[in-house]
Amino acid sequence: MASEPLKLDPEVEDQWKRVRGRLRAELGEAAFKTWLRPLSLDGVSGKEVVMRVPSANMKDWVMSRCGERLHDLWRGENDGITGIAIKVGKTERRAPRREVTPVRRDLDLIRHDGNALNAASEAAQLTASLDPRFTFDNFVVGKTNEFAHAAAQRVAGSDSVTFNPLFLYGGVGLGKTHLMHAIAWYIHAKKPGRRVLYMSAEKFMYKFIRALRYKDTMSFKDQFRAVDVLMIDDIQFIAGKDSTQEEFFHTFNALVDQNRQVVISGDRSPSDLDGMEERLRSRLGWGLVADIHPADYELRLGILETKASQFPDVIVPQRVMEFLAHKISSNVRELEGALNRVLAHAQLVGQPVTLDSTQELLRDLLRAQDRRVTIEEIQKRVAEHFNIRMADMVSARKQRAIARPRQIAMYLAKRLTSRSLPEIGRKFGGRDHTTVMHGVRKVEELMAGDPTFAEDVELLERMLES
Repeated sequence: MASEPLKLDPEVEDQWKRVRGRLRAELGEAAFKTWLRPLSLDGVSGKEVVMRVPSANMKDWVMSRCGERLHDLWRGENDGITGIAIKVGKTERRAPRREVTPVRRDLDLIRHDGNALNAASEAAQLTASLDPRFTFDNFVVGKTNEFAHAAAQRVAGSDSVTFNPLFLYGGVGLGKTHLMHAIAWYIHAKKPGRRVLYMSAEKFMYKFIRALRYKDTMSFKDQFRAVDVLMIDDIQFIAGKDSTQEEFFHTFNALVDQNRQVVISGDRSPSDLDGMEERLRSRLGWGLVADIHPADYELRLGILETKASQFPDVIVPQRVMEFLAHKISSNVRELEGALNRVLAHAQLVGQPVTLDSTQELLRDLLRAQDRRVTIEEIQKRVAEHFNIRMADMVSARKQRAIARPRQIAMYLAKRLTSRSLPEIGRKFGGRDHTTVMHGVRKVEELMAGDPTFAEDVELLERMLES
């Protein structure tokens, strides 16, 4: 180590806070608490960062598991750093600090640390809200998501705003949040100077309500309108919440006017967001709208193979992965959850993975998958029950003898499938989602007032579920 005295100033301390924040997000809370929380900073000597741990065992773990990453993070914060050193024991020396009065000390901290602390706080808040598993490297691309994936990569890697906003939409568990986190991680790693703010629409609403309650709306506006990239997940949450929509509308416009990037995700396209102001729906559709469809068989199999490769100590036979890819088609989240159960069982019990053991272990999940019905099956069963043609389900005929069974089929489709209202409408002859909503409400009203009608609908539902 160089013989130069240790230097520990506010700038170096701020760099250390950001390095710790990144490590905490990347390694997870458990590993951080056990091995990295005790790691402290002595200072900088020449071009070398000197850190300290209380035991030799801890030093060995840190150096073997994250020594290179520590070095890279420090270089990212301070390009004058060429090496790191970790010592064992208590801190031996510190750079001398001048004596100041309490008031003077506070003023110095405000003057020297203000901007750096704000930057460190923003970085820490961002990484704390991101899942370290959700990166572009871990995203499996297929035909159903390749467009959304390419759009997300373009936004993350571009130095300019090519389309604003980027709006990602799709059903539950298809990868919207994964892509949102991947964009944020990429920018955080490659362009640390850019200010990124990621949160759910629910949290946006909570922060806005809190600002109103404490009469601090200016701070709220400053926080959201001073960023380079604003990312809001699950925008459908603010549907029907007029005050929050109003504030988000103005925030969105302010950022777009400043050529700042906005990325939004939702469960439906902007034009299909019920309970959203028309002007806001129009703004959300301004840029690029990219949908993510349910994963096809090839993509589901690819996801399973990628996930299984991360557990080299457990061999998952190809026929088991093919079986899961065929049987679990609802969403990627359930698919990965099923494989996690298989992997955990093999590790804990110490038995090899077989098709028989997989079927036994997942029998509850597989039964639930088998019970799921399609909209086509619902239409067929309802048409048979009321003695009408399947073609009547998608026709424009409005006679009550046809319109009422069609509404019952819409009601059952909403009850028994995970399809959105616009998707259901498309299956019924390309009808608008508002027509589906009207049909569902009409059936609910009739069921509440007519026990015989309710019994008829409930019988159909039981038949479809059996």
